[in-house]
Amino acid sequence: MAKVEMKVEGMTGSAPLSAPSPDSSCEAGCSERHSHHSEQTKNNLITRLNRIEGQIRGVKGLIEKDTYCDDVLNQIAAIQSALNGVGKLLLEGHMKSCVVERIEAGDHEVIDELLVTVKKLMK
Repeated sequence: MAKVEMKVEGMTGSAPLSAPSPDSSCEAGCSERHSHHSEQTKNNLITRLNRIEGQIRGVKGLIEKDTYCDDVLNQIAAIQSALNGVGKLLLEGHMKSCVVERIEAGDHEVIDELLVTVKKLMK
């Protein structure tokens, strides 16, 4: 499986480039979790991420053209704001579905997991 290398604020990691095949199944006790996004929500998120991807390519072009630093920094601020918007939408959906479901199932560890995630988003 191909991997894509990611760098975020000094951190590196890799993620699978393609999803597991649809016929792969979890055995009993598997802790694999999935999101519950509607098609509309998924399309909204993908549209936003595609736009952000274009903005990033634009910033790369600005740097290649030796564009004035302040102009590049303003574009970077716009990208960060757009990413924050995606994060807010995901967090809202996560809290309204995944977190509620796990609490209703008696899994209160999800609260600690959520707190860790919110702290990361607030950095």
